[in-house]
Amino acid sequence: MSMKLKKTVVMVGMMGAGKTAVGRAVAAKLDVPFLDSDAEIVSAANMSIAEIFERDGEAFFRTKETQVIDRLLEEECGILSTGGGAFLAEGNRDIITQKGVSVWLDADLNLLWQRVKHKDTRPLLRTANPRATLQDIYETRVPIYAKADLSVKAAPQYSIEMMADRVIEVLLTRPDVLEA
Repeated sequence: MSMKLKKTVVMVGMMGAGKTAVGRAVAAKLDVPFLDSDAEIVSAANMSIAEIFERDGEAFFRTKETQVIDRLLEEECGILSTGGGAFLAEGNRDIITQKGVSVWLDADLNLLWQRVKHKDTRPLLRTANPRATLQDIYETRVPIYAKADLSVKAAPQYSIEMMADRVIEVLLTRPDVLEA
């Protein structure tokens, strides 16, 4: 079954929710480009996100992130994975709603912790108690992620492929986004 993507789908959610992995799988299934705002920023800066945070601060990073998201939404129709903090900015939410559609990968705190606890690539979790930090971030962000246009609940038993199929099912409820 061939499907036509009419708007860029922006994957939003917490670190560890699967925005990149699921986004790549959705893009492959729909045969559209996969875009990653964090990867674009890293490539442009020639530094990791952690290094950008350390050298230039979070405010600088967020400004660049908004510019990159806006450019990617203008340039290409595909699946766009964003950093966990991108959707928090009202300006980014507005740009995403105007030019694309947001899909929240809704994973609970325990699942997220299982996925991120052994990684040192998360600058926000470089704290004395990363589990408590993750919980604080989660509790702050969930009400904002809930503003996404669409959402897909994640579960530990779902494979990346299953999550991708669930995202596509949800997108098909919006003929202005995905047409079968």
